[in-house]
Amino acid sequence: MSSKAAISSMSTYAILGCGSVGHAVADELVERGRDVLILDKDESRVEALRDQDLNAQTADIREDDIVDLVAGRDVVLVLSSDVEANEAAVETLRSESDQYIVVRASDPVSADELAELGADVVINPTSVIADAALRALESGELEFNARQLAEVIESGDRLAIVTHDNPDPDSIAAGIALQSIADHLGIDADVIYYGDIGRQENRAFVNLLGIELHAREDIDIGDYDTFALIDHAKAGDIDLDFEPNVYIDHFEEGSDMQADFVDVRPNVSATSTILTKYIQEFDISVTEEVATALLYGIREETLDFRRDTTPADLTAAAYLYPFANHDTLEQVESPNMSPETLDVLAEAITNRNVQGSHLVSNAGFIRDRDAVTQAANQLLNLEGITTTAVFGIVEDRIHLAARSKDIRLNIGSVLKDAFGEMGDAAGHSTQASVEIPLGIFTGLDESEDNRDTLLELAGEAVRRKLFDAMGVESESSSNGS
Repeated sequence: MSSKAAISSMSTYAILGCGSVGHAVADELVERGRDVLILDKDESRVEALRDQDLNAQTADIREDDIVDLVAGRDVVLVLSSDVEANEAAVETLRSESDQYIVVRASDPVSADELAELGADVVINPTSVIADAALRALESGELEFNARQLAEVIESGDRLAIVTHDNPDPDSIAAGIALQSIADHLGIDADVIYYGDIGRQENRAFVNLLGIELHAREDIDIGDYDTFALIDHAKAGDIDLDFEPNVYIDHFEEGSDMQADFVDVRPNVSATSTILTKYIQEFDISVTEEVATALLYGIREETLDFRRDTTPADLTAAAYLYPFANHDTLEQVESPNMSPETLDVLAEAITNRNVQGSHLVSNAGFIRDRDAVTQAANQLLNLEGITTTAVFGIVEDRIHLAARSKDIRLNIGSVLKDAFGEMGDAAGHSTQASVEIPLGIFTGLDESEDNRDTLLELAGEAVRRKLFDAMGVESESSSNGS
């Protein structure tokens, strides 16, 4: 604390004003073996404190002599219920000493005034009580939700846990966490996904952790009698052939989902955070696999705690950190680049169109749609570039991935504005994606004779709509260098 003495177990304390709050603090400090001096102007109160073997003296905290009375004390706690007296005491102490001062306020206005007078810490009892009540409510709500979740899971013999299509780390991690909860409750469960696991980081994530996932086309849905949808609000247009019993997500769009148990928390940034809280509530010994997966899910969803991170995300990550395998995390975050991804990246570099700090590129016909995601990530490292969008054509659809580090731009909103009425757009302020039927732009079929025309028409239309949505004018040149 610069020139102030550091607070330690050896610090000495003075409490000015010993009503109910001061008395409670004094008792706690003495219980911890601290040296405490109490000053209060009420003589009968001081006598009562002395009868309890507390070191108490009669003094008016408004008077200048309190400086001498508390001299040598490391920490002064000004806890009177009289805010004007507290203000006088803080002003006197701060003008004469460099002690660490904690003071009681009565409302936000007095809190600001006491801070301006030089108090190091200002406590508003009303806020403290409200915070404590909310924490108790949150704890009670989680306990209640955990019981409800357990009842639904235990109502069947076999649980299908369904992620969103082409699942990302958050969805996968949340899925295997719920699977561990089901196992704890004695229920068999499988994690099932639609689409594919495309990104190399995601494949590495699954392979290195030995996560067992089942593609929807490889299972018989009739083998399950209970169903959970996890992190599903940003899924594409999937026709579900079952009625969900459990729904857990951090996107508000899923709050109207009909299920026996629904937990949607838009006030956290990852579904992995929600499942971590349930792991703790069920008092499960979290495995290295699950802890590593959940920590990676939170880090990915928050861009390593740089995007929309909440206190709940941080406390969940702190809980998981000692149980996770950090060597595995490093390998997941630095996977090898496949030859096709390298080819797509080269094509995206060649075909880049740059307007200001915005880059849009057509990667042509591709086989792996995840390659455009990795290309968008890589191109964001170019000097002067704050926003990238890379798209490619897979069969009869355009797959576009966008990334942005421009705090003035919400790339998720940009894609929804540009393509929301014609395709499935989803994402955040810093990353987003969209799939668009190719025929919307061309009206042509994908014959060999039409391939070049398809590419040219679709590419120009997508570039123009993107730049328009970003608020910049598009030029027809193919290279922004």
